[in-house]
Amino acid sequence: MAVFYSNALRCSINGYRSMSMFPKHYAEPIKRKDMEEFNKSELTKFYHIPIKPALNSYSDTVFNDEIKGKMLNYITKNGNKNLARGLLSRTLEIIKRAQTERMHLSPDDKQKVNTNAEKILIDAVENSRPLLQLTSIKRGGVNYQVPVPITKKRSYFLSMKWLLDAAFEKDNKVGLPERLAWEILDAAHGQGRVIKRKDDLHKQCESNRAYAHYRWS
Repeated sequence: MAVFYSNALRCSINGYRSMSMFPKHYAEPIKRKDMEEFNKSELTKFYHIPIKPALNSYSDTVFNDEIKGKMLNYITKNGNKNLARGLLSRTLEIIKRAQTERMHLSPDDKQKVNTNAEKILIDAVENSRPLLQLTSIKRGGVNYQVPVPITKKRSYFLSMKWLLDAAFEKDNKVGLPERLAWEILDAAHGQGRVIKRKDDLHKQCESNRAYAHYRWS
């Protein structure tokens, strides 16, 4: 038993699964986005090669989106993903209804009103992404708040976290889907508390730009 665990640990460290149900000669699944890199002649090489089935989160369809999947993971608490999926679906439904009502109230601007709830969610996350952040660096016994560029992964995490924090801070008499929907709508239109929080962070980075050289010293 100990030998089995030691072999499994060694295989996991080396970067591949030791208990895979597929033989090693099986090729990795190809996403639709990856197919753009292959020519038609190169794809013919995979005709007689067995390919592993793709995971649910790996498929490139209109029902799967990376930002939507990450937002679903951030909403999930205590592993209850079914509840989180219901809350996110309800949020997107409220956004769709609000935008549809707005479209009917202003028939002259029908072409300008976006009723795609998932596209609005993506726009809200993109508008809320910060470009800089402050990090504490100690020089000469003094801690300085130094502005540094933020990574792409970290910026997406902060934008979604800020949207959820702003929704949780609102009145508890209203359900989470309603609160989150209005925060997403505000952020998608470049306004609201999340956009203000991002602008405040950028202003703090601008005011501390004199300490930017401490990043390399």
